[in-house]
Amino acid sequence: GIADGRGIAAAFMLGVEAVQMGTRFVATKECWAHQNYKDKILKAKDIDTISTGRRLGHPVRALKTPFTRELAHMEYDSNISDEELEQFGVGALRKAAREGDAQHGSFLAGQVAAMVHKEQTAKEIITELFEQGEQVLGGAMKWVK
Repeated sequence: GIADGRGIAAAFMLGVEAVQMGTRFVATKECWAHQNYKDKILKAKDIDTISTGRRLGHPVRALKTPFTRELAHMEYDSNISDEELEQFGVGALRKAAREGDAQHGSFLAGQVAAMVHKEQTAKEIITELFEQGEQVLGGAMKWVK
């Protein structure tokens, strides 16, 4: 994911046509996600995410919670069937996004959560990203010489 102008500049220099920025936009004023979800992103540090879902072939990254830690543990338990594992996760995103349930919810977020420090409007984020990106790209010639 992309969180700042450096990421935008790097992506454009690599020739991308689009970027994924879900985590950054969950923490927008326009987003309907529960305030607990936004607050967890805003407080996240660089080690506060965990990857789950590999066993079932659908890996995702989420903020560490009691639910995601238990899910990660269950993925390595050969005594738990894939069906049981899948059933354990049913409704976890809803519990996070709609209810703000920090115990049983899956707060999907990339590692860039550690770089998101304030709730902004989508317009503010886009303006900031491109202003920063232009600054980075404007100084790129110093690396070419």
